[in-house]
Amino acid sequence: MADSFDWEALRAAAVAVSRRAYAPYSHYPVGAAATVDDGRVVVGCNVENAAYGVTLCAECGLVSQLHITGGGRLTHFVCVNGAGEVIMPCGRCRQILYENGGPDLLALTISGVKTMAEVLPDAFGPEDLT
Repeated sequence: MADSFDWEALRAAAVAVSRRAYAPYSHYPVGAAATVDDGRVVVGCNVENAAYGVTLCAECGLVSQLHITGGGRLTHFVCVNGAGEVIMPCGRCRQILYENGGPDLLALTISGVKTMAEVLPDAFGPEDLT
């Protein structure tokens, strides 16, 4: 799926925020960036915790910023490691992204641009609760 979106600028925002990650245990900083349907860019970084189960993924911080700054729908998303390489969100984060961007959210993945419907096929979403 090709579009004229400036993926490099969004990736640069993810790389910049990855430098703010708190990763003293894994030493694996992660940064995420997305655009919102009103043009805003929201970002997040991972925040680890000595109790590993309560570590926050970068995508969680990004979605928190989405709602803190006015809500809306995510339209484009990218996630990178500390070296600036594109990485895939974990399963939990794919669900969070689907919830906040829907099946048409475009994600820059390790195998190119894909919709969330492709990244998380047969997703469970708000429509399943009606």
